[in-house]
Amino acid sequence: MQTGPYPYQDYVAGLKQALDLLPFQVIDHVVELLDQARREGRQVFVFGNGGSASTATHMACDLGKNTIVPGMPRLRVLSLNDNVALFSALSNDCGYENVFAEQLSSLVQRGDIVVAISASGNSPNVLKAIALAKDYGAITVGMSGYNGGKLAKMVDHPIVVQNHCIEQIEDIHLMVEHMMTSALRQRAQVLAFASN
Repeated sequence: MQTGPYPYQDYVAGLKQALDLLPFQVIDHVVELLDQARREGRQVFVFGNGGSASTATHMACDLGKNTIVPGMPRLRVLSLNDNVALFSALSNDCGYENVFAEQLSSLVQRGDIVVAISASGNSPNVLKAIALAKDYGAITVGMSGYNGGKLAKMVDHPIVVQNHCIEQIEDIHLMVEHMMTSALRQRAQVLAFASN
C-alpha cells in the first residue's frame, strides 16, 4: 500500500532501509581482498544475468579504469558476460548453465577473486561457476538480494541486500560496486602519496 503522495517515495524509503542493513564489514573485507589482488597481480572475474550482467559490465569497467592511480598497479578485471560470440557459442553448444563455468575453467587460478551477481542468488549458471571457482581455489564473493539464496551459502563472502524488490536490489548492487571502486581508488591514492 502506498504511504506517500507519490509511489516513488515508497521506492526511496525501501532503498534507504536496505542501505542501512548492508553488511559493511563484509564489503570492507572484499575491498581489502581486491586491493591485495591488485598489488599481487591476481585476476578478478565478475558475472551475472540480465540486470546483473549490466552491473557486472559496469563493475568491470569501474574497477579496471576508475581505480587507476599513477605509479600504482592496476586491477586485472574481466566481465564474463561481455564476449557475445563466446557467450552464445557456449550457451548453444554446452548449455546456458555452463556459460560462466566454462569460461572460468580456462582462466581462473588459485587466489583469483570471482564475483557473482544474482538478485535471487539462485541462478544455476552462477552457482555452477562458483562451485568451479571454489574447486580451483579462487576467493568467491556473492552479491544477492531477498534472503541471499543458495549463492550466499556457497560463497566465501556474501553481500546480501535485504530487500524483496528486484529493482531496488539491482540499484544497491550498483551502489555497492561504486562504494568498492571509490574505496580502492582512495587506498591507491594514499599509498601513492606515501611512496612519494
